[in-house]
Amino acid sequence: MTGLRLSDLLEPVMQLAYEAGRLIESELNRPDGPRGSGFKADVDVEIEVLLRQRLKHILNCDFVGEETGCELSGHPFSWVVDPNDGAGDFLNRRPGSAISIGLLHNATPVLGVVYAPVTPSGPDCIAWAEGAPALLRNGRPVNNDLQSSILAPGTAVMVSYGGTQKAKQNALLCHPAIFHPMLSIAYRLGRVAAGDGVAAVSLYSVSPHDLVAGHALLRAVNGDIWNEKGESVRYASPKAFTRSLNFCFGGAQAACLELLGRPWHSLKDSGYVP
Repeated sequence: MTGLRLSDLLEPVMQLAYEAGRLIESELNRPDGPRGSGFKADVDVEIEVLLRQRLKHILNCDFVGEETGCELSGHPFSWVVDPNDGAGDFLNRRPGSAISIGLLHNATPVLGVVYAPVTPSGPDCIAWAEGAPALLRNGRPVNNDLQSSILAPGTAVMVSYGGTQKAKQNALLCHPAIFHPMLSIAYRLGRVAAGDGVAAVSLYSVSPHDLVAGHALLRAVNGDIWNEKGESVRYASPKAFTRSLNFCFGGAQAACLELLGRPWHSLKDSGYVP
């Protein structure tokens, strides 16, 4: 690993994400809709097989995937991948699912690429690697810093697509910010890092493959992720790869900790669908 520059890995990982994104786009364009059922699309496995093979050519290290399992040897680096975050809504032909590719070094997120190939605003790729001069959005540098960001009028909190079912409650919980429903937690975190919001919320079980790439993007702009207890999310051991979180809040510290104190359980208690 001597001489490895993580920033040199970013471009090939982004190109790989674009290639995988074309598979998602093709699947959405099928006359009968995407293949699969429930929360699993057939293309999820196809993308992860591609990512697993090609990422290990970019950097041959451990691998954690949602679909094809873990390869953990104790290597200091590990790819952590969700091939199609938001697959349940994707199967209902909703745009906005995302490819999430993260890299851990000694349990710290040091590279993240989150690519949503089909959104109402067009393809969107948010990327960063430790040592890079800036966060990138669609290849262009982003100037954002979450260190002093707070919940305030004109800011946004990214919530899951299910937030559309409980608009009044979400509006109250996110006040004075507005709430913005989105499919993918990885993409929610990425958009917060890119400056579209101050916090992203997930009210259902998430695992490291959902978070690592977005967590790296937040690190680039002085953000972080907290669990439902207000503890900073960390990836301390291989065991952590199988440990899910009930809730998570990612973004600016002041905004997330304020949101943590609000009664989000009331949404689930009232039949909220994440």
